[in-house]
Amino acid sequence: MENIYHSVRLDDEKCMGCTNCIKRCPTQAIRVRGKKAYIISDRCIDCGECIRVCPHHAKYAVSDHFNELVKFKYRIALPAPSLYGQFNNLDNVDYVLTGLKKMGFDAVVEVSKGAEFVSDATRKMLETGELKRPVISSACPAILRLIRTRFPNLIGNILPLYTPMDFTAHLARLQAKEETGLPDEDIGVFFITPCPAKQTMIKNPLCYDRPLINGAFAIKDVYPVLLQAMDKLQPDELEPLGDSGIIGVGWASSGGEAAGLLKERYLAADGIENVINVLEELEDEKLNDLEFIELNCCTGGCVGGVLTVENPYVAKARIQRLRKFMPVSCNSLPEDFGLDAMSWTKELTPSPAMKLADNVIKAMHMMARLKEIETALPGMDCGICGAPSCHALAEDIVRGYAEKSDCVFFGLRDEHGKADWIPAPFRDRPTLPRTMPGSETNDFERTFLKKKPPTKEADT
Repeated sequence: MENIYHSVRLDDEKCMGCTNCIKRCPTQAIRVRGKKAYIISDRCIDCGECIRVCPHHAKYAVSDHFNELVKFKYRIALPAPSLYGQFNNLDNVDYVLTGLKKMGFDAVVEVSKGAEFVSDATRKMLETGELKRPVISSACPAILRLIRTRFPNLIGNILPLYTPMDFTAHLARLQAKEETGLPDEDIGVFFITPCPAKQTMIKNPLCYDRPLINGAFAIKDVYPVLLQAMDKLQPDELEPLGDSGIIGVGWASSGGEAAGLLKERYLAADGIENVINVLEELEDEKLNDLEFIELNCCTGGCVGGVLTVENPYVAKARIQRLRKFMPVSCNSLPEDFGLDAMSWTKELTPSPAMKLADNVIKAMHMMARLKEIETALPGMDCGICGAPSCHALAEDIVRGYAEKSDCVFFGLRDEHGKADWIPAPFRDRPTLPRTMPGSETNDFERTFLKKKPPTKEADT
């Protein structure tokens, strides 16, 4: 199994074993055992869905502490374009960028600037006709991990370019070395992230040899400090640091990247369940008429990341208003620029997380047994066993991590094979009530609560 750094973590003390998370995990990476959730490391894609749905706040994301800044002589901030959507009545991004410098950064480079370079590079690569259609965006790290885990046949469709975050880091580092003369180890590049998946990608890159960024700070951690710094700014203190336009800032929300390609045959989907539906249709070759597919794990795009502070729809509306004051684009690649400088240095490979065994014959035997066990299970996908579905439980049994008796329909049976106890949703019951509490003839109370109808004497 792979040794992967994960930014999504579990707090055992807060976990109540409620099973909310197991149903929403897109890779079925969570089980509940002994009244506590357990995250299967090699399946987790750090999408943050478990953080979003956990009512007890037992799931959380880790990011770097501000103390990391003191390790470097020169410090560069890379604000994600979704950061702009966190502030009300923002009509000039220089307030945010200058505020970041007031926080202690020596330089600030917009990730939206790198996004415009990536958009231009994507347009040029699409024009060559060499990419497998439809091309899938590589911007969302959680989507990359989802595809290599659940949809490995689609890896060939992924756009093999650096993300705006990584390319901006590359540009910022080159510029800093030229201006300061400092070596790489003295220059710290820090991304201000809206989601845990990007933090994981920084620590454990998939498609290039070494990390380009030294760390990441969560937007929710930066926001209160940055807001205080911005409130103290005077108009004459603003520095002209903004260097991106509508296309770059548009990457903050779903559809922004695809719209920046200036083409019509594209699809943009956001939210993990919608994304999975699109990938399933793509795997069935139902979307071959499209040129480009933009997929965002978070609802609304990056503005919906679990490390942001603002409602994603409010943030998206703010981004749209902010773009009215901007040019279309401020950055494009030189005519003689080689796209190799923006391309992956390492091939994306399928994840072994879903493999039953390395040996093909053994895997086939395990698959046959898995189907046999799954057929014997009730197929209700109730989650009471601690697995998200009957298929997942059957897989756990085959792998040796669970037993049939974990299913309540197998574990509690009398000598006649009948279950002694069945959860309420699955019991045989009388006909559904015709009326609800509060009505004149209350069949609900008589049928389910076993109450007798009131007599005339009781009424008087």
